[in-house]
Amino acid sequence: MTPGKKLQGLVAATITPMTSDGSFHFRQINLSVIRQYVDYLVSEQNVKNVFVNGTTGEGLSLNIQERKQLAEEWVCQGKDKLDHVIIHVGALSLPESQELARHAADIGASGIAVIAPFFFKPTNKDELIAFLQKVASEAPVVPFYYYHIPPLTGVKIRVEELLDGIKEQIPTFQGVKFSDTDLLDLAQCINKNEREQFAFLYGVDEQLLSALAIGADGAVGSTYNYLGRKTNLMLQAFAKPDLALARKYQFLTGAFLNFVIKLGFGVAQTKAVMTFVSGIPMGPPRLPLVDASEEFILKAKAKLDSIVWPDGD
Repeated sequence: MTPGKKLQGLVAATITPMTSDGSFHFRQINLSVIRQYVDYLVSEQNVKNVFVNGTTGEGLSLNIQERKQLAEEWVCQGKDKLDHVIIHVGALSLPESQELARHAADIGASGIAVIAPFFFKPTNKDELIAFLQKVASEAPVVPFYYYHIPPLTGVKIRVEELLDGIKEQIPTFQGVKFSDTDLLDLAQCINKNEREQFAFLYGVDEQLLSALAIGADGAVGSTYNYLGRKTNLMLQAFAKPDLALARKYQFLTGAFLNFVIKLGFGVAQTKAVMTFVSGIPMGPPRLPLVDASEEFILKAKAKLDSIVWPDGD
């Protein structure tokens, strides 16, 4: 890992590989493929940052021990290969979240992130900050990121409001994983915090170009596991700036996602796509999620194979 380097560019929201005995009852995490997974991200997708145990990683379907084991394996295998290993430590239980934060600090994670509690929900900024602060303070030298995903948490406190004075309460605060389509909120965050060195990482992959246009530093998402190289080419085109080329990449990524979303696209389907693209077995999801169908896999593979990318690959 690269200490002190600002988190920017693409961050893969990692999948949690699992083994299956053919039934729904026994799906254990499969740590044995993480090394191969790291090498694949770096060499094949040109992605050197990861976000572990988040939504894509089924983090909230895992027990504390499993989350710790995954965090350890990603930090260990990422050593000297990855720039940033961010561990999501959010949980409904504050003590569990604090325990995960301490563990992430102990193993040398480059950052921690926390989702808003979503069963008993904070109803205002002060309540949310109080929860986040109690977690962040358990890892007092580790960069802290807020993971904003209102479509899943139902916590709709605007990030613009949340960030006002946040450094006083959470000195380790470094930025936001912003997984919402409200680009006005994101734009206000970026505009109002120009003097801060906060990282704003966008989390809705099919709209990344829009977020880049208003100043996002990069992105955290599941598609960067298997479309990282293509999305990096979009980032390069945007930086040039060659907007017409950047749009082509965004439209093609969007065409694939639009197609699979209509078929039904979630974490189980992401696991299936990553398995056929990378050749690394990601295995099935854990209940309540169920396996992607064979029909989905055939259709998604055919769609991805049919895309003609601007770089000719």
